[in-house]
Formats: sequence, C-alpha cells, structure tokens
Amino acid sequence: MSTAPLLELDAVAVQYGTGAQAVTALAGVDLTIRPGEMVAVMGTSGSGKSTLLSVAGTLMPPTSGEVRIDGEWVSDRPARELAALRRRVLGFVFQDFNLIPSLTAVENVALPLELDGWRTGRARKAAELALESVELGHRLDAWPDDLSGGQRQRVAIARGIVGDRKLVLADEPTGALDSQTGEVVLRMLRRHVDSGAGALLVTHDARHAAWADRIVFLRDGRIVDESSYAGVELALTDAQDRP
Repeated sequence: MSTAPLLELDAVAVQYGTGAQAVTALAGVDLTIRPGEMVAVMGTSGSGKSTLLSVAGTLMPPTSGEVRIDGEWVSDRPARELAALRRRVLGFVFQDFNLIPSLTAVENVALPLELDGWRTGRARKAAELALESVELGHRLDAWPDDLSGGQRQRVAIARGIVGDRKLVLADEPTGALDSQTGEVVLRMLRRHVDSGAGALLVTHDARHAAWADRIVFLRDGRIVDESSYAGVELALTDAQDRP
C-alpha cells in the first residue's frame, strides 16, 4: 500500500467577508490523510468543520494556503478539472443521503460514473459490485423510498466509493440514523478505508469518532488538539466509570 498522502492541507485559511465584517472560518489548518487512514474531525457548531470538509472536497477555494489531493495541488485548477477530480478521486457521503428518488439504488450509484463517461453496462457492473460490498446486492433495483434509513446511507456510501475512489469525505453520515444502524454504516466505511482508501469524517459523536485512526479537534477554525482512537475510547471508559 502506498504511503503517499491522499490529502494535504497546508496552512489553509478561509475568511468570509472583508474589513470589520470579516469572519474567519479556518485559520491556518494543516492536515494530512494517507491511504488506510480515517481521520475524524470534531468540534462545536461554528468551529469550522463543514468549511474544512468543503475545502478538502474542492467545493470552495481557501482564502490562503494550499490543498493537494492525490499528489496534485488543486488551488489554481479550473472548475472543469476540479469537477473531474471529484468524480474520479473523491467520494462524498452526506447526512441526508442525497439520493435521487426517481432512480433505483444501482442507478444512483452508477450515475457519477456515467457522468464521467463510462458506458452504461460498465457503470452498472461497477455499481453492483459497490452495493454488494455494503451488503445490498439484494436491493439493486429498490427505490430509495422503499429502503430504510440505514440502507439508504449504505447506498450513499456505495456511491461514494464506486470506481475505486481514493478519498471519502463524510459529513455526519450517521446523524439521521439510530445508534445501531450508525455502527453498521461506519463499519462499511472503515472496511473501505482498510482496503487502502482514506477518509475524512465529520462527526459530533465521540463513539463514532472512535472508528477513526486519528481525531482532530477544531475550535474557532484552528486545530487545537489531536488524539488517537484509543485516547477517545479511554476517555469514554473513564466517564462511564465515574460515579
């Protein structure tokens, strides 16, 4: 497995507005994710988590600093090239699933590949394999409305990893699920990372962050602390043992 970084943020800052009305969302963030590594981001509302995810996913440019994805600096790339990069390298998983209700599960997963120029048959085969990897091979032709919340999120994960996407960006992917179903979804994501991908997981739940290899804590747009998953598990155990 290659150890070259899949994501590098170098002194990334994001500022909204100018002058006295300026708001700093990120302030000099440095972050690296390598193959086989899941990094969780935690912080209170307004700490910069969503902005960090948007910058990492090339959905917004930083005000200053540099972003490198899969070895390529992206800050000065034209919009068309960034769109192609997102289709081929990045996978997105959102809290509200973002599935198209008029498409079946397999059609939802195949869609980004078809948009990238894949032939329909080839795209469907890849989508079928992705759905099988998240244990939904038996629901290929189900409509999103006929799936449970956990199944819809697994379809979203399949869409995020199809085509061997190297880096998955997940924004509160378990936020709309019960705790047991959330664990299933995170296990699927963890399995993909263990196969050699990378993942950036935004979550407010320490138990879900414990699935990550590292947890970084944001406050006022800065990384103020970092811990291994073992450190989070120890803190949770200590809290449970207190009278």
